Amino acid sequence: MLATYLIGLREGLEATLVVSILIAFLVKSDRKDRLPQVWAGVGLAVVLSVFFGWLLSYTSTTLLQKYEHRELFEAITSILAVCFVTWMIFWMRKAARSIAGDLRSRLTDALAVGSIAVAVMAFLAVVREGLETSLIFYSAVQGAAADGGPLWALLGGIASAVAIGYLMYATAVRINLTVFFTVTGALLILVAAGILKYGVHDLQEADVLPGLNNLAYDISGVLDPGAWYTALLTGMFNITPTASVLEVAAWIAYGLPVLILFLLPSLTRIPAPAPQK
Repeated sequence: MLATYLIGLREGLEATLVVSILIAFLVKSDRKDRLPQVWAGVGLAVVLSVFFGWLLSYTSTTLLQKYEHRELFEAITSILAVCFVTWMIFWMRKAARSIAGDLRSRLTDALAVGSIAVAVMAFLAVVREGLETSLIFYSAVQGAAADGGPLWALLGGIASAVAIGYLMYATAVRINLTVFFTVTGALLILVAAGILKYGVHDLQEADVLPGLNNLAYDISGVLDPGAWYTALLTGMFNITPTASVLEVAAWIAYGLPVLILFLLPSLTRIPAPAPQK
């Protein structure tokens, strides 16, 4: 559940910041009459995201329940989720400083066109976060107990993000977003590595990849299935009591290089040496 809370917190805060930037710009520009269109666009984005999440779950649990293609479907969605996570965290690190200006510029253009353009602009600004959240959440909870816990954790993360965004917008509370996105980004890379490991496992179960029974380790006798640390390791990083060699290789091949690249300080230009006289 910690992984899904983190997903909701990270994605929710990104969406909340986008909405707060749009609202603040309209308020400061004395264009409060366009606020209903912004909320309409945001609401439609939320509805579409929820529908997309339901469609993924329905396809897996109902449409493909009796077919061998279910494992392949889950593997593909897991790999797509890893791609989205990776792209999102690196894009956010690069675009964080310019996102406010870009949103204000696009909203200015939309205001010049009309109310529908404002709603469409708000919809497009938020829907990406919503669709990403649905896809990543679906992939992160594969194999989890269907007790509703992961969903409540996701909603809790989103609620926390909304609360943080409101405090930042309405009060003098300030949060170091650079540190926040760095820490959550690093944790999400580890979550994504676990999702990729699960995707590889599904590909092995679907006979697309070999080596399902070629285990890299078996710590089922040491790792207590009912212990809290087992639930934490499994839910957060998909570290299971047993894993195939290919699963472990995929986890390491993705997790370590991407984590190092993400945590490396931004490259700065080294000044050229002064010409010798």
